[in-house]
Amino acid sequence: MTQMLPSPDQPLKIGTRGSPLALAQAYETRARLMAAFDLPEEAFEVVVIKTTGDNRAMIDADRPLKEIGNKGLFTKEIEEAMLSGGIDIAVHSTKDMPVEQPAGLIVDCFLPREDHRDAFVSPTVANIAELPAGAVVGTSSLRRRAQLLHKRPDLKVVEFRGNVQTRLKKLSEGVADCTFLAMAGLNRLGMTEVATAPISTDDMLPAIAQGTICIERREDDQMAAHLLAAIHHADTAVLMAAERTLLAALDGSCETPIAGLAELQDGTVHLRAEILRPDGSESLTEEGSAPAAEAAKLGADIAARLLSRAGEGFFDFKA
Repeated sequence: MTQMLPSPDQPLKIGTRGSPLALAQAYETRARLMAAFDLPEEAFEVVVIKTTGDNRAMIDADRPLKEIGNKGLFTKEIEEAMLSGGIDIAVHSTKDMPVEQPAGLIVDCFLPREDHRDAFVSPTVANIAELPAGAVVGTSSLRRRAQLLHKRPDLKVVEFRGNVQTRLKKLSEGVADCTFLAMAGLNRLGMTEVATAPISTDDMLPAIAQGTICIERREDDQMAAHLLAAIHHADTAVLMAAERTLLAALDGSCETPIAGLAELQDGTVHLRAEILRPDGSESLTEEGSAPAAEAAKLGADIAARLLSRAGEGFFDFKA
């Protein structure tokens, strides 16, 4: 099927944001495609696209993301480029993706999941338990903020947004005593040593889809479909079916503290989920298991159980 493959004369254009982590994920995708089809690097072109979210993040660096917009801020321009033919595929961190794609686009390729845990990062203490009362914690994640305040309401949480390098710079400048990063991102950047310690999922359940790369394409692009099918990881897709259905049913966005983790063993998927009040004053958890083929149903069922317990206004910010 040589007619279905890109070439140096007609390279496959891979769209991505321009952060070091986004580029690392695009390069990983390119490397997997090169290996799967024995293609040279020149058969691919990585196209960096600056999104509204990237621009606003620089202008409003100290404002919470929920005040700027939702997850779509970081995908809109990339998806527009794909629909117009400017790029052929787009590489995303799945946890940054809205659960629904624009008409004409589809996500049906996931790469093998990396480490799903959060990383505790501090120059002074070894873990959350060792933080003194009143310590300043930097994070832009509503999930991490709520989880932390649920366990340690004595801590002070400040806005801490930006890419990995930006957040580490803020930490070194003493803006906060500690912060959190995703272990997957540190691993992909070759910066695993930055983590003071990974955090057990029993102590901090991760964001939905954390550690997972997804690849978006035009629904009618047969060459892209052919290429991506070769690097698609079916087990990760099962996990994402459970987690992203959970998220969709909970109406998850950057404005709601939601955590969830699906794990697959011997054809059975087990899903743990948590929702929290934004101020950390209450946490609700549910879990369950199902055959892999029923992963999406499991996610919807657990979401329904959580919503029935939470009641109206659970996610509202208190005045």
